[in-house]
Amino acid sequence: MGFLDDAKETAETAARKAKESWEDAKDRVGDKVDELKAEADVKKAEAERDSVKARNDAKEELRDER
Repeated sequence: MGFLDDAKETAETAARKAKESWEDAKDRVGDKVDELKAEADVKKAEAERDSVKARNDAKEELRDER
């Protein structure tokens, strides 16, 4: 029975390592998705800031023309 016990232990170890590798890969993908979302939020905020500044500059020019 020693051979069967060794085979069972080896199979369990391989399955555990495969599961850990899968979980690590899943975590890496999730981290990358979070990073890309954060970058998109920053770009959106910067674009909104630039839009507000351009609008305020245009209003200021109209005020100065009076």
